[in-house]
Amino acid sequence: MYVKNRGEYASKHVLPKKLAILLCFASFFAGMFFTNRMWMVPDAKSIVKKTSRTGDEQHVDCDMKIVLKNEDNSSRGISGSQHSIETVDKAISDLEIKLMAARAERETVMKDTIISEDLKNVELTSRRKYLMVIGINTAFSSRKRRDSVRATWMPQGEKLKQLEEEKGIIIRFVIGHSSTSGGILDKAIEAEERMHGDFLRLQHVEGYLELSAKTKTYFSTAVSLWDAEFFVKVDDDVHVNLATLGMTLTEHRKKPRVYIGCMKSGPVLARKGVKYHEPEYWKFGEVGNKYFRHATGQLYAISKDLATYILINQDVLHKYANEDVSLGSWFIGLDVEHVDDRRLCCGTPPDCEWKAQASNICVASFDWKCSGICRSVERIMEVHEQCGEDKNALWTTNFVQTTRSSNSGKIHMREQA
Repeated sequence: MYVKNRGEYASKHVLPKKLAILLCFASFFAGMFFTNRMWMVPDAKSIVKKTSRTGDEQHVDCDMKIVLKNEDNSSRGISGSQHSIETVDKAISDLEIKLMAARAERETVMKDTIISEDLKNVELTSRRKYLMVIGINTAFSSRKRRDSVRATWMPQGEKLKQLEEEKGIIIRFVIGHSSTSGGILDKAIEAEERMHGDFLRLQHVEGYLELSAKTKTYFSTAVSLWDAEFFVKVDDDVHVNLATLGMTLTEHRKKPRVYIGCMKSGPVLARKGVKYHEPEYWKFGEVGNKYFRHATGQLYAISKDLATYILINQDVLHKYANEDVSLGSWFIGLDVEHVDDRRLCCGTPPDCEWKAQASNICVASFDWKCSGICRSVERIMEVHEQCGEDKNALWTTNFVQTTRSSNSGKIHMREQA
């Protein structure tokens, strides 16, 4: 009885089979609908970004000391890299300058028809080094002046060669050629050269108004032929003490760009017809202005780097009327040390004699009023005897180890006859 009643009750509440299937499908689709709306899958970029940010935070929080250390090492690495780059840049710049100099040297030597073939065949990279090259500026009409220099402070013959080999000092009379090349003036110089062998011939037409061009050609040619530390220009009516000059220059041998002489700043002469007239006076400002500081033209010296600069830029260096002004103008704007040394411009006796007696021997002596020794042919021997250094000073001085203080006792006044 009981079973029967329960079965009857159950049969009354059972759902039809079709309705149950319909409800199942409806529930499934409803679940799918709500799942798509409520659960949005994050894209990969967001996950990566979030993960990276979280990792950075953890790295900073957990490893702050390591991070700071890495940053410090990184800064040092950058600083070291910058220093290395600057060093490489400087080395490249130096090589470029040397390359330009070598090209200019070769062009200068090869195009100069006066320089001998032996010099043209010299390998520039294998040249021996010298202390200084001294160029004595001279003219066709100055034969007696040249002979007076040879008789006093300039060694001759085998002594001249010995000076080059043992002391590294080259001395040459510097002259170009006449306007009529191969004429009587040039032949006279050629004959004198065969006799003494002490000339440097330039690819240059001689003339007083061409001294600036001659100076430029001299330095360009000299630095092409000889690898010297210093290049000196002196006039043929000036007395020079070679050992004292050598010692003076060695004081500055560690300076890369040095310009040594008696620095002056004379007036710019605008009036025509006067000696040392400056046609381009207007470039120096108002009438009555002075020139910039430059070495007086009787004697000055420049280091190899400056001579090389002249060689490389010779085609664009401007020439003023006065050669000493021109040389000074070429160094304006460059990182050049100007050395004003009054030993390079002593007066003739009694000035240089008094200084010699006080163990302050002059490098060069001349008369300012004559821009050289007045009547030098007659008087240079007198100056040499009264103001010259000891005759053995040049041969006993070691220019490699010389300093002014340590060798001051080695140079003495020339013994009086």
